[in-house]
Amino acid sequence: MKGLGSHIPKTLTLGSRLLCHDNSGAKQLQIIGVSGYRGVRGRNPKAGVGDTVIGSVKKGKPDMVKKKVKAIVIRQKKEIGRPNGLHVGFEDNACVLVNDEHLPIGTEIKGVVAKEIAEKFPKVAAIAPGVV
Repeated sequence: MKGLGSHIPKTLTLGSRLLCHDNSGAKQLQIIGVSGYRGVRGRNPKAGVGDTVIGSVKKGKPDMVKKKVKAIVIRQKKEIGRPNGLHVGFEDNACVLVNDEHLPIGTEIKGVVAKEIAEKFPKVAAIAPGVV
């Protein structure tokens, strides 16, 4: 897998709430873990755009609430620094539910996704209306 040239600040910590912007049935997700995070002992894991998080569904359909799911962060409020000098920030923190193979559970995404998602997860970007 090719590395990303962007500087992505990791601003979403444990307990952060994300909007789930797909049609999987979940509306709001709380981060309870970050997949692949390696850090110092005692430090809480952090996530940014393109990271896979483990979350608990807080709002949504009754059969989805209180379930533990995997999701990919597709947008964050904190600006992302691109290699060409551009800084891109979104108006919300959003995610998309995925399975173990990083394929989206829903069939459509509300809103745009970051360009870094299209490079890292092309199947997720394929169902998005736009890439920024």
